Amino acid sequence: MANTYSQINIHAIFAVKGRENLLKKSFREELFKYMSGILKSKNQFSLCVNGHNDHVHVFFELSTSTAISDIIRDVKANSSRWINENKFVPGKFSWQEGYGAFSYSRSQRNNVIQYIMDQEKHHQKKSFKEEYLGLLEKFEIAFQDEYMFDFIER
Repeated sequence: MANTYSQINIHAIFAVKGRENLLKKSFREELFKYMSGILKSKNQFSLCVNGHNDHVHVFFELSTSTAISDIIRDVKANSSRWINENKFVPGKFSWQEGYGAFSYSRSQRNNVIQYIMDQEKHHQKKSFKEEYLGLLEKFEIAFQDEYMFDFIER
């Protein structure tokens, strides 16, 4: 688009269906690279993709031509297809419905990237539920429990 400029950094989070610990270390890094490639193919600039056993954080610079919901739909659909085609998990893999999306300024990018890269260490102290609800609270996002991810306490 001519004369259209933006600088919008989106941190999106989504979870494995049933919150099962299916994202094994053996293929996680490859999965995250694949997701970055999906973002690139959709003309989005990937800043960081990482996660833990049961969820993923995707941080990217949003282009002006695509809706966040379309990007996340494509990342989830293509990555679940890739996981299934490569038989990384027994049975059929899928993501839970929905996602969380949070915007950050350019000055916050390095901190967000570091936070996402430290997921393994971070989740030694805090559950995904605590993390996700904390972000909703921090961003003052009203939510209804019946529309939240299925949080499974371990």
